[in-house]
Amino acid sequence: MKPMTKWTLGLASTLLASTAVSSVAQAEDLTLCWAAWDPANALVELSKDFTAETGIGMKFEFVPWTNYADRFLNELNSKGKLCDLIIGDSQWIGGSAENGHYVKLNDFFDKEGIKMSDFVDATVVGYSQWPKNTPNYWSLPAFGDVVGWTYRKDWFAKPEIQAAFKEKYGRDLAVPATFAELKDIAEFFQKREIDGKTVYGASIYTERGSEGVTMGVMDVLYSFGFKYENPDKPYEMEGFVNSDKSVAGLEFYKALYDCCTPPGASNSYMGEGIDAFKSGQVAMHMNFAFTWPGLQKDESVGGDKVGFFANPKGPDGEQFAQLGGQGISVVAYSDKQEAALKYIKWFATADVQKKWWSLGGFSCLKAVVEDPGFAASQPYAQTFLDSMAIVKDFWAEPSYASLLQASQKRFHDYVVAGQGTAKDALDGLVKDWTEVFEDDGKI
Repeated sequence: MKPMTKWTLGLASTLLASTAVSSVAQAEDLTLCWAAWDPANALVELSKDFTAETGIGMKFEFVPWTNYADRFLNELNSKGKLCDLIIGDSQWIGGSAENGHYVKLNDFFDKEGIKMSDFVDATVVGYSQWPKNTPNYWSLPAFGDVVGWTYRKDWFAKPEIQAAFKEKYGRDLAVPATFAELKDIAEFFQKREIDGKTVYGASIYTERGSEGVTMGVMDVLYSFGFKYENPDKPYEMEGFVNSDKSVAGLEFYKALYDCCTPPGASNSYMGEGIDAFKSGQVAMHMNFAFTWPGLQKDESVGGDKVGFFANPKGPDGEQFAQLGGQGISVVAYSDKQEAALKYIKWFATADVQKKWWSLGGFSCLKAVVEDPGFAASQPYAQTFLDSMAIVKDFWAEPSYASLLQASQKRFHDYVVAGQGTAKDALDGLVKDWTEVFEDDGKI
C-alpha cells in the first residue's frame, strides 16, 4: 500500500507538478508519474543519468499522497496520455492489468534478459504479478516498502528505565520479540515522565479516511493467524477472516490503542506518527520503512537515539508484516512506449539499483540487498531485510477500493469508536467482502 502523509506535502515546494530534468530531445521527453515525497527527489536525481546516457529527457508529475490514487486512477481510467511511465500502488496491479492500463512486460523482459528471479520474491508477487503467483508481469519492482517499527533507543538504554522495567516485568528492557512484549513496553512507557516530559507508549495507525487503520490492523492480524481466504478455495472467507485467531488479533490492536497511544491519536497515519515520534511523545512508532532515512537523520531523535525493529511475532510464533511499495509500469496509452521501455531496462540494471539505494530509494534487486555489505550500509538496512522477508499484502483485486472501504469502516468503528465486538467487526467484514466478490461474479 501507499503512505499518505502531511509530512510529504511540504515537498510541493521542491517537487513541482511537472519537473523537467533535462531539455535534451524535447520530442522524446518521457513523463513519469508518482507521488510527491522524498524518494521522488532521489528519482529525479537518479534519472539525470538516464538522460545523459540516452538523450531522452525526463519530466515528472508528482502528486501528494492524499490525491495520488484519485489523480492517477482517474488518468488511467480515462485512457489519458499524461503518464508514459507510472509508479503505481501495489493494489492497482489487478485492475490495471485487467483493464488494459499497463503494458504486459513478459516479452520485453525475455528480449532484454531481465529476470524476475533477480528481484526480491515478495516484491515480484506484490508489485508485478497478476494474477498473483503466475508468471504474468505488468511492472518492474521499483520501491520496496514494509511496515516496521522505530523506537527511542536512548530511552531504552537509561539505567533508571532499565531498572524500573526489570523490577516490574522480571526481564531486561529490549526490542520486543513478540506482540505481548511490545504491549508490555508500551504500557510501561505510557504517561511515564522522561527528561521532565510526559511520554506515551506507541503511535499506531488509526486513520479512517484512506487506508491507515487497515494497514495497522492487518500488520498485527497477520502474525495472529489471520487469513484472507481458504487456501484451498479462493474467496471463501468464513472461518478465516473471522477466525478465533483473527478475533484475538483485532482485540489486541484495540487494547493497544486503548492503553498506550498518545492523546489525539484517533485518526493517525504516517504524518501523525512521524510527528509523534519526532516531537518526543512516544517510545515506539509503527510506520512504513520509507520514513526511516528521515528519522535517522533527524537532529532531535535520530542518530544514536533511534533504533529499528521488524514487526514482532504473534502468540503462536507466526511473524509477518504489511507490504508497502510500488512497481514501475509502462502506460498502455502512451505514444512513447519504446522510450519508456528503455527507461525500464536502464532502471533494472545493478549499477542503477545500487545508486538508487545510495540516494534513498529502497531497491528490490537481490544483487543490492543480498550484497554482503548491504546490512551495514545504513542503521535500518538489516531491519528492512528482516521485514521484507515476512511480508503479506492486502487484496490486489480490481475491486480493492471497495474492499478497503469496508475494512476501514469496520476496523475504525471497533478499534477507535468502540462499537460492538471484534467478532462483530470481522463477521461484518466477511459479509461486506462477500458482497463485493459476488458483484464481481467471483463467488
